Amino acid sequence: MAPIRPRRSALYLPASNARAIEKARQIDADVIILDLEDAVAPEMKQLARAQAVAAITAGGFGHRELVIRTNSPDGPWFDADLAAVALSGADAVLIPKVSRPQTLRMIGEGLRLAGAPDRLRVWAMIETAFAILRAEALAACAADPLTRLGAFVIGANDLAKETLARVVPGRAPMLPWFATALAAARAHRITILDGVFNDFKDLDGLRAEAIQGRDMGFDGKTLSHPAQTDIVNQVFSPTQDELARAREIIAAFDRPENRDKGAIALDGWMVERLHAAMAERVVALDAAIKMR
Repeated sequence: MAPIRPRRSALYLPASNARAIEKARQIDADVIILDLEDAVAPEMKQLARAQAVAAITAGGFGHRELVIRTNSPDGPWFDADLAAVALSGADAVLIPKVSRPQTLRMIGEGLRLAGAPDRLRVWAMIETAFAILRAEALAACAADPLTRLGAFVIGANDLAKETLARVVPGRAPMLPWFATALAAARAHRITILDGVFNDFKDLDGLRAEAIQGRDMGFDGKTLSHPAQTDIVNQVFSPTQDELARAREIIAAFDRPENRDKGAIALDGWMVERLHAAMAERVVALDAAIKMR
């Protein structure tokens, strides 16, 4: 099994806010996304870009994965954003409004020409109608090393704006779109993160939506406020009962009499080899969380 990097919680922070960036070094999010796009006013774009790069250069973020979200590829700030991110030391660049595979190839070529290190990944926002319709074609770009594609990130608010879908509890209007993006991401073995929950004061609503996202198969959830971090980390972490059951399944298949079997009976359940593989992932995720 490939190593697992926990991405349970990914916190957006406006890169124009130096105080928020400083506090991020103490927030227990798995991923920090320094935002140059929606959270930054036009007159602050240049400052935000400089502060994002300076913060990553300064370090002190510990285990946190560092991502910079650029402005839209169609906008006036994108070229400068991409050039800055390329040599910033960030772990990934998050690209908004990705709707075509050609965009990912263009970005990959831009990063190559800018001298970006091979480890820099590209994450794509799935937030347009075309992105949903082309989700499999976009995810398939991960097979091309040029694109560096490593993750999808759902942008539910932009999807609502573009499609006129209502943002309602339970998110029923959007669930088919999420499932489409999830299937594409899983088919091509890339990470996929759920969108933000807007009402940061409604912690019960946050928990319900995080549980829904976890149960659908998301790797984690993007956050709009630091106060959401603990709940989302908890929801996307294996419980003690899940860990105990996973270890029980692994141990059962490790017994000499079961090592050549494809399915066994365990506590009244028929358990197959695929359940052992799922159990191994649960144990590996727990170990990765504890090693941060």
